[in-house]
Amino acid sequence: MNQFARFLTLSGICLALLVPVSQAATSKTEASKSAKKSSVVKRTVSKRAVAAAPKRKRVVIAPREQERQSYGEIAGLHQKSDALDLKSSVAFVIDQDTREVLFRKNELAVLPIASLTKLMTGLIIKEAALPMEDVITITQDDVDTEKGSRSRLSVGTELSRGELMHLALMSSENRAAHALGRSFPGGLGAFVGLMNAKARELGMKDTRFVEPTGLSSQNQSSAQDLAKLVNTAHADATLRELSTSPKHEVAVGHRTLQFNNTNRLVSNPKWEIGLQKTGYISEAGRCLVMQTTVAGRNLIMVFLDSAGKLSRLGDAERVRDWVESVSSRSTFR
Repeated sequence: MNQFARFLTLSGICLALLVPVSQAATSKTEASKSAKKSSVVKRTVSKRAVAAAPKRKRVVIAPREQERQSYGEIAGLHQKSDALDLKSSVAFVIDQDTREVLFRKNELAVLPIASLTKLMTGLIIKEAALPMEDVITITQDDVDTEKGSRSRLSVGTELSRGELMHLALMSSENRAAHALGRSFPGGLGAFVGLMNAKARELGMKDTRFVEPTGLSSQNQSSAQDLAKLVNTAHADATLRELSTSPKHEVAVGHRTLQFNNTNRLVSNPKWEIGLQKTGYISEAGRCLVMQTTVAGRNLIMVFLDSAGKLSRLGDAERVRDWVESVSSRSTFR
């Protein structure tokens, strides 16, 4: 075979070998492109599936906040037992007419009084003889920042002074009480000054106020002092009526809001209550003061630092049952 024929033969062999390699390379490239395209399609479908799937709400479970001890618990007042096994660390019951002490337990202890403060707030407003029809606007200054308490009276709400009094005494509305003090002639400072002056006038020597709602733990008093406040407040017909109202509706803008009394005993037919006020902040525990008639006797009851949401009402029931059971006696022990 000559050289030219040998060249053609070798060239044919090389071409035969190169074609499969080229085809393999082409097939590999096409397969790679196909794989990439398939991956893109899969990602697109995956994204669409995620978008179409119902979203799960993220639930954040906050750790339960440990309730702080009351001042009475810290002082060990709950360790003192009593004949009626009351849940309140402080109790004081007197005959309103004769001033006879029927029951006493740590009655001289000075503790935070929470919203019992509002009785003094109402008394100062009433004695000032301010027009009850005057309209007062709830402002940002009335929003509680110390305890973060809730209110149904939003900033901008306009209510008469009489309506604010009603809500403060009946449903313990904090913004209502603060607005009453803030809008008082001379401002909040003058109002608090009158609260303390009235306490001194009534002989409440262990009592101090720093604001009109009771949210501050610096508002403090003793059960013996509070009995004097209840006696004086009970003499005013307006305070009697507003504090014992079971419920009340107010028009706020285009809405009508119903507020209920914080003391369910006012709706209990077994009770004849002339004046009442409840209170609670963690430092004070559950508190309750009442003027009530039991077994034909006009009584003033004071319960402070009660442990348990309903325990102050239970303590009042225990005292009432006890008074009724010994009503034939002339002296209580």
